[in-house]
Amino acid sequence: MRVVLLTGASGFIGQSLVGRLGQCGVFVRPIFRSAMQTAGTKDAVIVPGLDASTNWNAVLHDVDVIIHTAARAHIMRDEALDPLAEYRRVNVEGSLNLARQAAAAGVKRFVFISSVGVNGSATSGKPFSADDTPSPAEPYALSKWEAEQGLHAIAAQTGLEVVIIRPPLVYGPHAPGNFGRLVSAVQRGAWLPLGAVHNRRTLVALENLVDLIALCARHPAAANQVFMAGDAEDVSTTLLLQRIGQAVGRPARLLPVPVWLMRAGAALLGKAQVVDKVCSDLQVDIGKTQALLGWVPPVDMQTAMRSLKGQGV
Repeated sequence: MRVVLLTGASGFIGQSLVGRLGQCGVFVRPIFRSAMQTAGTKDAVIVPGLDASTNWNAVLHDVDVIIHTAARAHIMRDEALDPLAEYRRVNVEGSLNLARQAAAAGVKRFVFISSVGVNGSATSGKPFSADDTPSPAEPYALSKWEAEQGLHAIAAQTGLEVVIIRPPLVYGPHAPGNFGRLVSAVQRGAWLPLGAVHNRRTLVALENLVDLIALCARHPAAANQVFMAGDAEDVSTTLLLQRIGQAVGRPARLLPVPVWLMRAGAALLGKAQVVDKVCSDLQVDIGKTQALLGWVPPVDMQTAMRSLKGQGV
């Protein structure tokens, strides 16, 4: 790799990738949506939109690899009239448009950050693997699956090497989405009815995911493969909250409410999906990732959690 074009450079994953790739001696061309996001970033490029009409020609010269982290995601209260259409406009049409132009410009490899949601929303005894039949249950995950299919087709037509990574929940300092909400709740000293949740979930530390992405950008065996990402250890929601508390220096205040009771109450309030996300199993098998790439997650959860110390509420 000489030049890597990185979309979503201002995002949670993108910011860490800029630093990591720079440390590896790679020239990074970071893509931002607006000038307001570029403060202190060298060689920043502004591309305001991500859809089927975006013209990438001016930024693809000399690019060897594209790492595509930009996406429509983490919409807590989606106000779009048709959320699926919006996800498709950005995550499917925008991604495939970039890949087609990349292939035409001679880019060698396209690394696409997808989602474990492509596999499904929960596991039952058997962890998800990269070769499972996809079963996306939500609009975001469906858009990622449709993008994956389109990328495979472009690879077959053009010779562009496509690498797909499906991470579960990514955690680290200032993480968006559900993990950030859990950290905030523990820091505020909120009582949470999650002291008796004995599920098994795979998460991935930001440092581990960034390490895997950097490896997939250069490893010959990664070409045209789908990989699952994850830490080496699965945890329950209760244990996760306890470790968050240890990391931020505030004990997690957990009430041992039975999961069946939480599910019953949530069903009455029309919030069953919220409890399912927190209390269900979601395990990932990273065996293929380890076997083909020789990858081992470089940090364990307790080490990764130390980065939460000092994070503001």
